Amino acid sequence: MNVFMIGGTGLLGCEAATTLIKRGHKVTSVALPPLPEGAPIPEEMEIIFGDINKKSDEELEEMLKGNDVFIYAAGVDERVEFPAPVMDYYYKFNIAPLKRIFPICKKVGVKRAVVLGSYFSYLSKARPDMRLTERNPYFKSRIMQEEVCEAFCDDDFSCAVLELPYIFGTQPGRKPVWTILIEQIGFMDSWPFTMYPAGGTTMLTCRQVGQAIAGAAERKKSGFEAIPIGMYNMKWDKFLSIVYDARGMHGRKIVSVAPWMMKMGMIKVAKDYKKRGIDSGMDPFNLPDIMDIDLFFNNVYTKELGVEEDDIEAAIADSIRISEAAYNGTVKLLEMKGE
Repeated sequence: MNVFMIGGTGLLGCEAATTLIKRGHKVTSVALPPLPEGAPIPEEMEIIFGDINKKSDEELEEMLKGNDVFIYAAGVDERVEFPAPVMDYYYKFNIAPLKRIFPICKKVGVKRAVVLGSYFSYLSKARPDMRLTERNPYFKSRIMQEEVCEAFCDDDFSCAVLELPYIFGTQPGRKPVWTILIEQIGFMDSWPFTMYPAGGTTMLTCRQVGQAIAGAAERKKSGFEAIPIGMYNMKWDKFLSIVYDARGMHGRKIVSVAPWMMKMGMIKVAKDYKKRGIDSGMDPFNLPDIMDIDLFFNNVYTKELGVEEDDIEAAIADSIRISEAAYNGTVKLLEMKGE
C-alpha cells in the first residue's frame, strides 16, 4: 500500500509512518523544515520539504498520484492561541486543506483518507444538552471537519476521522504540548495542595496513536466513520499524582473542586485573554463543566484498529519531565507546527 501523509515528521505522524513501514507499506510525507534533532524519523519515508498550502493543485496532484491512502496528521488544537476570530485559523489549518485535497485525491484514484480529529467532537455529539459547539469555537470546528470528511465519501472514497483524546509521549528535539499544564498548575506549587476538577479523561500514548492511524489506513470499510480513540480511562487526581511524581513532588495532595469554584479562577484567565487579544477556542467558563465530566471511552474501538498495550504512566512522566524543562528554558526544542 502506498501512503501519502501530511505531517509525517511530527510526533504522531512519525509514529504512524514507523508502524506503516514496519508493516511493509510505502510512506511519503510533506513536512516543514527543520526536522527535530534526534527524532527517530524512519529513513525509508520519502520526505518532501515545503508548505502544503503553498503548493499548486498541479503539484499536489503529482504528489498524490499512485497512492492508495491519504493521511492528514497536521492541524492545530485548542491549546494553540490565536487572535480573533479564532475560527478563521481553525478553518485554515483543520478544514480548508481537506476541502482542497480531497477532490484531488478522488481525481487521481486515492481510495481512503485518515484524518486526525478530536474527542471533543464525540463529546459534542454525545451531550447536545451542553450546547458545546455554540460556546466553544474549537468544538464547532472539529464537527465541521467531520462534516467535510463525510461529504466527500462515496462508493470510491472512504474516510475515517480518529477522535483523539489526551496523548502522551515525546519526540526527541520537539517541544511537547504539555508545557501548558506546567503553567496552569505551577502557580499552586507554593500551596499545601492543588485544586483541580473532579472528572477524568481517556488517553493513550503517541505510539498507540501511530498504531491507530496505521490500522485505520489499512481498514477495509467503505463510507465515513468517526472513531472514538482511547485506551486508558483516568480520573484527574490519579493523573496529577503521576504528574507530580514526575516533577519530584511525590505525595502531593489533590483536592477536587466543583465547577463553580474553578469558574471563579477563570475570571483571571478571561481577563488575560482579553488583555493579550487572544480569542480562545474554548470558553473558559465552560471548561470547568467539561472537566467535571468523566470523558471515558470503551477501548474496544481502538483495539479493533490493532492498538496494543503500552506504559501510559511512563509516557505521562516522560512528557511532563520534558515539558517542565522546556517551560523553564533548560532545553531548546522545536515548537509544534500546524502548517
